[in-house]
Amino acid sequence: MTDPAPLGPAREAARRSDAGKRDSTWRLCGELSPLLRLLILTQLAFNIGFYAVLPFLAGHLGSAIGMAGWLVGFVLGLRTFSQQGLFVVGGWLVDRFGVRPVVLAGCGLRIAGFVWLGYARAPGAVIGAVLVIGFAAALFSPAVESEVARQAVVREEGGHGPRTRVLALFSVAGQVGAFAGPLLGALLLAVDFRTACLAGAAVFVLVLAGHLRLMPQHIPGRVRVRERGGARALLRNRRFLALCCAYGSYLLAYNQLYLALPDEVRRAAGSQTPLSWLFALSSVLVVFTQLPVTRWAGDRLDLRRSMTAGLLLIASGFAVVAAARPAGWTGIAGLLPAAGFVILLTVGQMLVVPAARAWVPDLAEEGRLGLYMGALSSVSGLIVLAGSAATGSLLDLGLPAAVPWLVLAAVPALSVALLPRRAKGAGAAA
Repeated sequence: MTDPAPLGPAREAARRSDAGKRDSTWRLCGELSPLLRLLILTQLAFNIGFYAVLPFLAGHLGSAIGMAGWLVGFVLGLRTFSQQGLFVVGGWLVDRFGVRPVVLAGCGLRIAGFVWLGYARAPGAVIGAVLVIGFAAALFSPAVESEVARQAVVREEGGHGPRTRVLALFSVAGQVGAFAGPLLGALLLAVDFRTACLAGAAVFVLVLAGHLRLMPQHIPGRVRVRERGGARALLRNRRFLALCCAYGSYLLAYNQLYLALPDEVRRAAGSQTPLSWLFALSSVLVVFTQLPVTRWAGDRLDLRRSMTAGLLLIASGFAVVAAARPAGWTGIAGLLPAAGFVILLTVGQMLVVPAARAWVPDLAEEGRLGLYMGALSSVSGLIVLAGSAATGSLLDLGLPAAVPWLVLAAVPALSVALLPRRAKGAGAAA
């Protein structure tokens, strides 16, 4: 690994001004512009609606609908691909038409998709609903994420602190939603899966109403790009594509929270009941430790080193389960490796995700941040689409208990070699 890249004048000044200061989450929220607060609250609501349904989708497809393991894995991968894989389309639309119309369209599609999923019984109907749900996020998320990243850079250049602190707060808001969503979903599943889907749709009705009222028609400083040619330049940007591939390995690992982890929890506990608590554990860790991790990493690591550390922590989480599986523990003891996996995956996530998002503005072409933020997720979605179907088959093959988890551990570990050799610009990691 190389030494951390020198900091720019604005970031160096911001770092000096922050020396010795330990801002709380509430103080940081109070310093943000109204637009940034709206976008961060949007991420909170988005994840509440999303995670009220998604963690329970695999169980619903397998038990209520009777899909085979490979098909469940394919459907989950298809959902991720239709979301992450089409982010590049959403990002291009954001650059072309602006944030507000793309966000509103995404909310409308997400409402329709959740209602459809709640009533879908045949595999074809399920796949159609999943595609609508995924594409809705492909519109909604690049709009929000690219504008948060752009506003974070503007704030940094104004001497108000590193961009990574805003991106870390964005992650915290998302994890608060990821904490509340599964708990809400678990309560609603006492009625049925359809009720959980309709509740998720209701959350997006509220998000749609909020953006209709509060999102400005034109955001100052955001220029809409009219000319073509951005995709060609992106495909020639080797450093950016390398970042995308490494980030894709993280996303494939994260997707195992919905595929491999439910299988492990069911084996150890006899049901998926503890799954909600493991999701809650992940969310609580991010909510209470993301900003301290941000400050710690920002003082010690550049973006490449932060992503390297995060990917290796994620790999070690899979290795913990692989080491414990041959013992065949059940009950509370059997859940401890799963808890260790969730903890290590979450800490790795706290290093990887804000670092990758903070890196993109330094690699993106001027005026194409939406396209590049979308492409970061699209390449990742392609990796997850292929990897999820393979993982579903891997789990069904009857291999020795440790083998699937060792294979999964190798993916993020090997992806470290894909990271660009120098972290340009930002020195903070998360």
